[in-house]
Amino acid sequence: MTGNAHKAEEVASFFKGTADVTHISLDLPEYRSEDVGEIARGKAQYAYAQLTSPLIVDDTGFFIDALRGFPGPYAAYVLKSIGNTGILRLMEGRPDRGARFITAIAFADAGGVHVFKGTIEGQITTAPRGDGGFGYDPIFDTGGKTLAEIPLEEKSRISHRARALTAFHDWFITAYQPR
Repeated sequence: MTGNAHKAEEVASFFKGTADVTHISLDLPEYRSEDVGEIARGKAQYAYAQLTSPLIVDDTGFFIDALRGFPGPYAAYVLKSIGNTGILRLMEGRPDRGARFITAIAFADAGGVHVFKGTIEGQITTAPRGDGGFGYDPIFDTGGKTLAEIPLEEKSRISHRARALTAFHDWFITAYQPR
């Protein structure tokens, strides 16, 4: 569950041919925590209480080493406020350009909430590259390409979200017991 159509498209691409993914837009409270897993858990509990149907929600943080983890779980707000240009300005002259995305997928049903995380490591570029992706994708290099330079189908296999979805998928098909 996300209000972000790009995220919904990436999730649908991940499950292409194996499951139907329905995008539902629901206003959720703004949960605060340094842990994206706890934020996703809170959102999933709230959404399940509203919809009473099994669902997944996600939350993603963008953590930059030289900025002591900033913007972290506030990535969406910071992107809206200062954008990639502002992040690149904050990074000017900094030799440590390490960064990571962490996504938490929370699955909720009558039995409770289960949280699965995925991480992708990379570097902050010195200038945006690529015309695909969304958000911080043009300034996040992983393996010599930014996420904006990687086609959606490939990104849907390697991204932080894909890693969290893989963990969820593996648990769902091997351990899930509907209640």
